[in-house]
Amino acid sequence: MKRDSRLSSVLHALLHMAEQATPMTSEALGLCLRTNPVVVRRTMGLLRDAGLVAAERGHAGGWRITADLRKVSLRELHDALGEPALFAIGNRNEHPECLVEQAVNAALDTAFADAEALLLERFAAVSLADLAEDFARRHAAHKGARQ
Repeated sequence: MKRDSRLSSVLHALLHMAEQATPMTSEALGLCLRTNPVVVRRTMGLLRDAGLVAAERGHAGGWRITADLRKVSLRELHDALGEPALFAIGNRNEHPECLVEQAVNAALDTAFADAEALLLERFAAVSLADLAEDFARRHAAHKGARQ
């Protein structure tokens, strides 16, 4: 089953961008994410519209983060991406005539709504700064282990 990895990709890109002193081109981000620069530009356009990144033109241009990492939550990023579906499962038929299937749908719909609310609440509690700090710890531990 294909999963929607846009949120994961955006987080990956933003953390790479946070590590850079200069803007990153769509081509450079495409290499980091192993995707086409067109996909990067489309995605960064959504983040630009949300006020999270900016595009700088010219010789040393590219994408840069404009938002404070401490104030950007995973929930904000999820919303900026158009609120992609969180679950890849759903009802077999959204408007069944069968009473059994109606009962199944009601139970599943309630469970999905509860799980989505919990996940979005957790997303709201995690900031880009939290992820950057976790990366910094992992990087330091990795460097220490190699010495």
